[in-house]
Amino acid sequence: MGGSLSGADRERNRPVPPQYAYQRVAEDLTRRIKSGEFPPGSRLPSRAQLCEEYEVSSFVADRVFLILKMNGLTDSLPGAGVYVKESGTAEG
Repeated sequence: MGGSLSGADRERNRPVPPQYAYQRVAEDLTRRIKSGEFPPGSRLPSRAQLCEEYEVSSFVADRVFLILKMNGLTDSLPGAGVYVKESGTAEG
C-alpha cells in the first residue's frame, strides 16, 4: 500500500507531547547555569522570583529546585537560598 508512512515519517508527524511547567523551568535554569549566567557559587533566584519570572506556582518552583539538586547542579542552604554547586558539574 503506497499510502503508509515510514517509521521516520510517523515520528516526524507525531505531535510533541505537552511539557509540564516544572520541566520547562528546570530545563531553562539548567541551560542558564551551563551557559555561565549563574556561575558556580552564585545564588539562584528565590522561590518568589521564579514564580514571578516564569508565572508558576510555589509548588512548581519547589519542584524545580529539587530537580536541579537531584541533577547535581545546586545545593540549598536553609534560610539562605539555592546556590550553584562550586565543583563537579553534572553531565548532560
